[in-house]
Amino acid sequence: MRGAYQQLVDEISATLKAPATLEDRDFALIAFGAHESDDDLVMDPVRTRSILQRRSTAAVRAWFEGFGIARATSALRIPPDPAAGVFTGRICLPVRHRGVVHGYVWLLDDGHLADLELGAPGTPPDPSIEQAMETADRIGILLAAEARTGAEISDLLRELLLSRPAGRATAADALREALRLEREVPVTVVAVTPWDASDTDTAPLPNLPGLLTTCTLPPTAPDRPDTTDPEPPGPTGSPSPAAPPALAALVRLRSPTSLATAQAVAEHLLRSPRAGGATANRARPGSGPASGSGSPPGPGTPAGSTARPGIGSSPRHAGPPPSAAGLAAPLRDLADLPRGWRTALAAARAARAEPHLGPVAQWDAIGAYRLLAELPTAEPDATVRPLLAPAHAELARTAEVFLDCAGQASRTAQALGIHRQTLYYRLSRVEKLTGLDLDAGEDRLLLHMALKTARLRRG
Repeated sequence: MRGAYQQLVDEISATLKAPATLEDRDFALIAFGAHESDDDLVMDPVRTRSILQRRSTAAVRAWFEGFGIARATSALRIPPDPAAGVFTGRICLPVRHRGVVHGYVWLLDDGHLADLELGAPGTPPDPSIEQAMETADRIGILLAAEARTGAEISDLLRELLLSRPAGRATAADALREALRLEREVPVTVVAVTPWDASDTDTAPLPNLPGLLTTCTLPPTAPDRPDTTDPEPPGPTGSPSPAAPPALAALVRLRSPTSLATAQAVAEHLLRSPRAGGATANRARPGSGPASGSGSPPGPGTPAGSTARPGIGSSPRHAGPPPSAAGLAAPLRDLADLPRGWRTALAAARAARAEPHLGPVAQWDAIGAYRLLAELPTAEPDATVRPLLAPAHAELARTAEVFLDCAGQASRTAQALGIHRQTLYYRLSRVEKLTGLDLDAGEDRLLLHMALKTARLRRG
């Protein structure tokens, strides 16, 4: 299939005598034509990054979508904007089928296409543009067919991950047959949360080694695979129904002892414009897509540098990242995928709760969160509940850092950037608010578990 796309892209390049690039509607690279110009300025940073990283950033996507490409039904011209890293103008050919946009063909225009008529009401397009659009329509047919096939396999994965124990063997067999996957082949599941599933039309899978299929799921993990109906409540800290969905990706591993392939898939998916859910930041035209960020560095911050946590902040307790990924342990039986999904999702949520674990976390590496994720959903303990109120967020954070530092006052004060007397004052308030004795091991355990559970729920 990918060879067919390359042939059609080369056909468009030959028709318009300009290097063409084909991306899906998520701006993942599918194929690109040869670039024969000796002028380095023609090969601008946006196109270079798209080819080298096989995907454009969310900022690039938002910048180009600001010109109406997602709604266009005919070719349109996008002017250069050196300030945004777009040194060369482009002609965009929307790739559509039955009214649905499936991708875009991009043609770099160093000026030799400026006189081409793209078509407007009452004005027919240039014959070469018309021919290129006909080829784009053929690409649309292929992408639509691939999307339909992918949607069918995606539905089988979703059915398996959400199946009850009695039906998992049958669902696993159906998925294995659809994928033509041999038995005992090592696989794993990757969870990315949150994930923007607002576009209901299934896009083709990115061409990643090992990636077999994906599906979106509600933000709650399935129940334990060894239970019988009726099934128990979900894991501790299940997000509210209003939380955005998560992405499940089934990955074939090269080795039953290595998650390297899954790690690469997870890192790629986290760069997707859909990673971060519907609330992900979107850049506007003119905001600088080449930087991959919607905002420039602050005053006094060198370009490309990363700001360090300020005084009183703790890297372990920084704000949650826009999106995180979790990896389950390697599996050989597809019927074990529901448990794999549950552990992968728990790892992803732990990585959001504790940024130092991520942005990609393995189930085996999330420590105490493995235990917390296995517990049934429950309200916070009545003793600790007052401390979890928004009005006492600073006290809760102080107590959590204190317990993370094994009760060592000097380390805690340094991590929080406060005086030791201030720490003692806050801890005394925690004791009065909860009635717990922070010198007692059992009380410390209860408080620590409650605070980590609350963090997991927020993640």
